[in-house]
Amino acid sequence: MANPIQILSTKILSPLHKQELMKYGVELVEADFIKIENKPFELKDLNESLIFTSQNAVHSVLSDPKSEELKKKNVYCVGLKTKSLLEENGFNVIAYTGYASDLAEIITLIYGNESYTFFSGNLRRDTLPEALKENGIKFNEIQVYETTLQPQKIKANPEAILFFSPSGVKSYLKQNTINKQICFCIGDTTAEALSKITKNIIVADQPTIEDVIEDVIHEYK
Repeated sequence: MANPIQILSTKILSPLHKQELMKYGVELVEADFIKIENKPFELKDLNESLIFTSQNAVHSVLSDPKSEELKKKNVYCVGLKTKSLLEENGFNVIAYTGYASDLAEIITLIYGNESYTFFSGNLRRDTLPEALKENGIKFNEIQVYETTLQPQKIKANPEAILFFSPSGVKSYLKQNTINKQICFCIGDTTAEALSKITKNIIVADQPTIEDVIEDVIHEYK
């Protein structure tokens, strides 16, 4: 990159991720457009298998002293990072996918005889629970974390914006607009939240921050 490229990240990145971008001459502007907080919950009325669709849910459940009892159960999850976090903490992951829609398909086609407890957040999409309902699969849901929007006005005029969730998109658009900027998205659901605003979207091959950063480097190097 000959001249510094100003890029906005809608979440504060780790020092390692920042370093990777700055190595290629990126001038990074960053702010947290959403806030994630653990929510009080009770680990009761649990079904035979567990579903996690984010690392946030795993972190929240692990904060409960009774979480040790869950490690005997089969687990189904969304995201490679979620899978790794679960396995590092002694959970038995039977299947994982990149997206909730794919996990819903696997569960309904192959594991439809099991019953499930879904650990979710307050802004979760309907994809997975609707698929379970439609296929008559027994499940219950426990909300274990809360996402709140933190809209803020950005004075900078970046050449590109990094988005990591549909709620991050929603929060950003409350006080800002998107003009000609390239929007780098962590996944399809995040890109979908932008689809009526812009067509200038690049979606990561895998839904990880590392893949988003790879796309940025590939675009501007």
